Amino acid sequence: MKLVLAMMKHETNTFSPIVTDWARFEAWGLYTGQAAIDAYAKTNMPLGVYLQLAREYGAEVVLPMAAEAMPGGKVTAEAYQRLTDPILAAVAAGCDGCLLDLHGAMVAEGTDDGEGTLLEKIRAIAPDLPIAVTLDLHCNLTPRMVRNCTALIGYKTYPHVDMDVVARQVGRIVMEVIAGKRQAPAMALRQLPLLSQTICQGTDDEPMKSAIAACREEEARGLPAATVFGGFAMADIEHAGASIITVGKDQAEADAAADRIAARVWDTRDIHIYRHRDLQETVAKAKQVKDGPVILLDHADNCGSGGTQDVMTVIEEVLRQGLEDVAVGAVWDPAAVQQMQKAGVGATVTLELGGKSDMPSLGLKGKPLKLTGRVRTITDGEWIVRGPMYTGYKVMMGPTAVLEVEGRMQIVVVSRHHEPWDTGVFTSVGIDPQHKRYLLLKSRIHYRAGFAPLAKATFTLDGEGVTTSDNSILKYEKLRRPIYPLDRINDWHQ
Repeated sequence: MKLVLAMMKHETNTFSPIVTDWARFEAWGLYTGQAAIDAYAKTNMPLGVYLQLAREYGAEVVLPMAAEAMPGGKVTAEAYQRLTDPILAAVAAGCDGCLLDLHGAMVAEGTDDGEGTLLEKIRAIAPDLPIAVTLDLHCNLTPRMVRNCTALIGYKTYPHVDMDVVARQVGRIVMEVIAGKRQAPAMALRQLPLLSQTICQGTDDEPMKSAIAACREEEARGLPAATVFGGFAMADIEHAGASIITVGKDQAEADAAADRIAARVWDTRDIHIYRHRDLQETVAKAKQVKDGPVILLDHADNCGSGGTQDVMTVIEEVLRQGLEDVAVGAVWDPAAVQQMQKAGVGATVTLELGGKSDMPSLGLKGKPLKLTGRVRTITDGEWIVRGPMYTGYKVMMGPTAVLEVEGRMQIVVVSRHHEPWDTGVFTSVGIDPQHKRYLLLKSRIHYRAGFAPLAKATFTLDGEGVTTSDNSILKYEKLRRPIYPLDRINDWHQ
């Protein structure tokens, strides 16, 4: 048995000014062949599980591409071709099955459906090839993706701590098809006219908690797999939004389960929408909390959804109100890091920190914040994730430095974008987060993987940035309409 395994992941924010080119994939993680096996074999990511399954079945493995980039703007046409060509060539060389670790929200120059286009090309080469696909909970699922694979599944947790579980689930289904132990399953897709807001998709909270429970109930009754995708609202494409996919033993089973889950999700549509709060008032409330750590979420500038990670609005307000003992993770500003490197540890420096990025989609110009502080730490920014999400993965934040401002705030400044979902963003630079009064994180929900156990309280701070949780200020041109809440619709039928 010969298997082609591959990973191609990017969550594309079409409103982001960040260019997602080949170099951006190289900066986060791009491997081929044996190097890819070495990088992922000991991780809990889907590709790591696929490698385990291949060993269990005694299969020969071809791994032509394992690539991921931090979220940003559209993937360039050149990068997309360089990502997909090796995968297509490996399939064309002949194999018995294909196990793919994808995201589901990749938009590239030339295609708004990066994953669906790849799968369609694979199917054109090998029409009967068994194909397994894992997708992120924030996948914008398209009919093209579903038509061109054998079985498809998404994560049931946000933060995504079950990548290994769902990969094994869908991987076993397809491996049994390859081995002749199971007929190819049927799948049912339901797209809801619902533009769910990412910050409302935490699976420990409603409405996603009940949506995931509905999937687990169907699986407990014998359905091979069921997934609710919250979708990714930061993409101006036709198919952005919430959806359901079920994998059944036959079409009737898949359809019935999909209809039941879709009805439950639609009934909760109103709580998929975030309600904003005044920034000054929220910071003032956080200041009254005496016991720490207190989590402060700068969610509108979350690089994990394509944010520039250099908007200083929230940091400025926290400083203005005089909060004490604050650690910030993290601000992207390679030039500031270089300035601190040149000054050296212990030196006092004055920086125009952040604000290097304009955001034309929102009509915003970058606004640096002038700060004077002490260079506390300088590192290479490399560390291993020990928490439950991306466990075992090597993070490379690039040259990194810590600026201590007025003895009240320590700001981690990085040269590569990285969302703080693991405490390593602080411990790798000598900050112990459990002993800080406040942790200001440029994150939405993923922070929970590493920081939720530490938090005595959490405040969502509504700043500025291209990961805004207010969809009404975004200019959608391609998105299918009508869609809730941009359109006030109450009835839906597939």
